[in-house]
Amino acid sequence: MTQTVGKVYLVGAGPGDPGLLTIKGKVLLESADVVIYDALVSAEILATISPHAEKIDAGKRMGRHSLLQHETTELLVAKAREHAVVVRLKGGDPFIFGRGGEEMEDLVAAGISVEVVPGVTSGIAAPAYAGIPLTHRNYSSSVIFVTGHEMAGKYRPGVDWSAIAKAAETIVVYMGIHNLDRIAAELTAAGLASNTPIALVRWGTTPKQQELVATLETIVREVEISQFSAPSIAIIGNVVNLHHILGSHYAQTDM
Repeated sequence: MTQTVGKVYLVGAGPGDPGLLTIKGKVLLESADVVIYDALVSAEILATISPHAEKIDAGKRMGRHSLLQHETTELLVAKAREHAVVVRLKGGDPFIFGRGGEEMEDLVAAGISVEVVPGVTSGIAAPAYAGIPLTHRNYSSSVIFVTGHEMAGKYRPGVDWSAIAKAAETIVVYMGIHNLDRIAAELTAAGLASNTPIALVRWGTTPKQQELVATLETIVREVEISQFSAPSIAIIGNVVNLHHILGSHYAQTDM
């Protein structure tokens, strides 16, 4: 086996606001030899990367792939055999719908030293910046996180939305806007009231943040009218009603 000289750090960049990048993540970006980053990492965070580091865009967006997943892993392995500090910079948290687990498996199998640096996930941060607490003693004592974008050939046929509807009082859906009509239909068929509130938060924690509030019955129409698009997080449940009270009092601090 080729001798490994370096280490790969799977770093969570957070949801966009550079103030939410961890101190450990920032130190690694400032000292990295190579940074391989995703599409949703903000420009402000990319600006903290050492000017001496090699920067590689491996970003994936709906319908566009800069690098295929196996190509990204092969690149990480190759760079770790050439450099001491290789950062794989991922939006949000590497292990929350970020494929960090898959990448770490492949790196370990290749004999590469690897460490995870957690990040603030958008499913928590975006609702907070919109004035929507995911739990609240008067509204919700449970929350569940689920992906709305399912990969073909995965370990099971698909998300059991009927079970999800009964599992928690607050549902947070990542990457679900393209399947929103099916998600809303399956949740209502499972027993959620059609007037259950839902909020979409787009570009959460950034100056471009936008919110759209509706119900399971009206959300698809409202998305079409407003042309609301990805990247968005969906929050479903009665906690969304607090947006009208708390959202107006939120002011993002200048960085």
